[in-house]
Amino acid sequence: MSNAKVVLEPAFQGVGHKPGTEIWRIEDFKPVPLPKSDYGKFYCGDSYIVLQTTCNKGGAYLLDIHFWIGKDSSQDEAGTAAIKTIELDTMLGGRAVQHREPQGYESDKFLSYFKPCIIPMEGGFASGFKKPEEEKFETRLYICKGKRAIRVKEVPFSRSSLNHDDVFILDTEKKIYQFNGANSNIQERAKALEVIQHLKEKYHDGVCNVAIVDDGKLQAESDSGEFWVLFGGFAPIGKKAVSDDDVVLETTAPKLYSINNGQLKLEDIVLTKSILENTKCFLLDCGAELFVWVGRVTQVEDRKTASAAVEKFIIKENRPKTTRITQVIQGYENHTFKSKFESWPASSTAGNSNTEEGRIKVTALLKQKGVDVKGISKSSAPVNDEVPPLLDGGGKLEVWCINGSAKTALPKEELGKFYSGDCYIVLYTYHSGDKKEEFYLTYWIGKHSVREDQEMVFQIANTLWNSMKGRPVLGRIYQGKEPPQFVALFQPMVILKGGISSGYKKFVEEKGQKDETYCADGIALIRVSGTSVHNNKTLQVDAVSTSLSSTDCFILQSKNVMFTWIGNSSSYEQQQWAGKVAEFLKPGVAVKHCKEGTESSTFWSAIGGKQNYTSKNVSTDVAIREPHLYTFSLRNGKLEVTEVFNFSQDDLLTEDTMILDTHSEVFVWMGQGVETKEKQKAFEIGEKYVEHAVAFEGISPDVPLYKVIEGNEPCFFRTYFSWDSTRSVIHGNSFEKKLSVLFGMRSEGGPKSSGDGGPTQRASALAALSSALNPSSQGKQSDERPPSSGDGGHTQRASAMAALSSSINTSSKSQTQDLIAPTTVGVPQQQMLQRLN
Repeated sequence: MSNAKVVLEPAFQGVGHKPGTEIWRIEDFKPVPLPKSDYGKFYCGDSYIVLQTTCNKGGAYLLDIHFWIGKDSSQDEAGTAAIKTIELDTMLGGRAVQHREPQGYESDKFLSYFKPCIIPMEGGFASGFKKPEEEKFETRLYICKGKRAIRVKEVPFSRSSLNHDDVFILDTEKKIYQFNGANSNIQERAKALEVIQHLKEKYHDGVCNVAIVDDGKLQAESDSGEFWVLFGGFAPIGKKAVSDDDVVLETTAPKLYSINNGQLKLEDIVLTKSILENTKCFLLDCGAELFVWVGRVTQVEDRKTASAAVEKFIIKENRPKTTRITQVIQGYENHTFKSKFESWPASSTAGNSNTEEGRIKVTALLKQKGVDVKGISKSSAPVNDEVPPLLDGGGKLEVWCINGSAKTALPKEELGKFYSGDCYIVLYTYHSGDKKEEFYLTYWIGKHSVREDQEMVFQIANTLWNSMKGRPVLGRIYQGKEPPQFVALFQPMVILKGGISSGYKKFVEEKGQKDETYCADGIALIRVSGTSVHNNKTLQVDAVSTSLSSTDCFILQSKNVMFTWIGNSSSYEQQQWAGKVAEFLKPGVAVKHCKEGTESSTFWSAIGGKQNYTSKNVSTDVAIREPHLYTFSLRNGKLEVTEVFNFSQDDLLTEDTMILDTHSEVFVWMGQGVETKEKQKAFEIGEKYVEHAVAFEGISPDVPLYKVIEGNEPCFFRTYFSWDSTRSVIHGNSFEKKLSVLFGMRSEGGPKSSGDGGPTQRASALAALSSALNPSSQGKQSDERPPSSGDGGHTQRASAMAALSSSINTSSKSQTQDLIAPTTVGVPQQQMLQRLN
């Protein structure tokens, strides 16, 4: 960013790189820091700036700046928030992703900072709002939308607000009710329970009753009766009225506009990364969302002009004012933006040098102004070489080699030998910490194996997985990309040249190639690299001196003679491991040890004489990236993924299929509620995702791919979550599971109040009955009363009668039966009336 003109806002001074959230509210067109105690509170009449700083595994800081616009916020305030967002980004080095967040249409990423939800409040700074008195509780009705990032909106406390398609929460002083519309989504019902838990803790000090009311299922208990009494008694609710909130903007084919001096020009061209020039700004119009791309050396004023031009574009195109806009900086584009292009070639130095230069300039400027710049320089924190979660030891290991349409079991002494021309199935049976039997089932594909063997190994592995009723985690592993938990099963694991399957032998013969398959009596050179049980990869290489490297150890097998060659820069662990590998390959044979530079002529002659070899450490670029969780959909055969931000175990919904991408591994997770046919397609889905991620995220096409079924998650999957194993044993759909986890309740009939009916329940039922018999007393209950026949209506009376009967006679077996509106007052009801009188 050249000649950056930074306007230093006093409110932004002291803002440094520290993980977490910082919020400012626009007051009198200035950003004012919000007290931490008010984080999560957003007023409809205000605009806010939210800075989210995340430190990734590599030690680098990732910045997102959101400006939130309340529905009643003035246009001037919203404009101020947009401008101040750009200024804040400039102060921070000009590399943040910027997001425009209209109230009610916030991005999932924004909402993920304030789990489980935000509930915007009426009023605002400009209107001189006053905080509500804590002791005065007001009954409120909310509508809840969203399967993961849930949007909560207060609606008028009136029956006309209810409908059959949505989920509602009625928050009263003594009890919180969840009303599930008959057509509402199970997963929205589950997320609404999290909102109830939030309301319970925030406004009820964690103490209040919770009730579930199912639309169309009037059970013989007080909860349903109580709920409807609060709305003036039971009556049918109307159909859902379509509002602006229900208009879902469609994603359209992306169009790219260049922005010059505030003017937009459509670029009618195939979208490729090379179009984007670092001195310009561009608008990518995707219909439902707009992206502003900013070249890394653009001026601050150009960025402001581009932002204003996009606001005018929204008005000109008659787009909803609630349209989301995301601004990305060159080199820091997010996944969603990149996926709109035909491909996005990875660049190991994308933006690094220029961004670093810009950061240095900004740091110097801020120091002149006396601003705290602690942490603003690029962090180069070392990566911890931690041992990843490995499978519990002491299990049973079985390996089969594919040969034609059959699989041949390997004898115990051969376990750990893999030929690059073959394919294998590995099954490890073990007991986890909770004594549960678990299974790790994988198939390994050699680099030089034939297609027929590759197809057969998948078929046999999948058949085995089905025969075990889907209990194992099923993995696909390519040679050279073995994950830690796989390597650790074999002590040691050695990859040898050639193959023993008939398919490989036939291929070599047909091609007229030399069969280099390892032979125990031949000459072989084997490289030993890696220093621990989970990364000790041992590979046979060409038996020539140029294969040597000072950073590794080698084993030279020359017929019946074994040498270990110790590179001068090798580690003690490698040296120890080399001895173990030599014993594994040729048990009982004496091994001759030689350090680099002390080799005998016998050693050199075995590998064709001494030649130059490398003494430098061969660096392996280990990509460090945070794990990402995605939902996905197929549109016109193309995979589209949607990220779940700040994910947790709660986001693994039993009806869904999810993709967890850790960069080094890809998991396709499937809930128990997913159909069996879909579970069989897990690898098809995974392969489509890998193709997608290769193009846009730079992962290897040979990345290990796993299929995981809910309830059978292995430790190396669970490590990416704060895992609660008890949730895996709970049966039911996502709503039923969440109900049990949060409130320990069953879903059928909703939660029960106090066990014996109790005076509160009885009083509520009496009030319900009184309401039914005396409709004129309902005027104070609600601003809307259901149409009735003047006497409260038979249905309402029956509901109240059943509720009272439930409270008085708790042993009655008819508590959970559905109520049927009678045409006349029946005998049991007459008896009840006599008892009351």
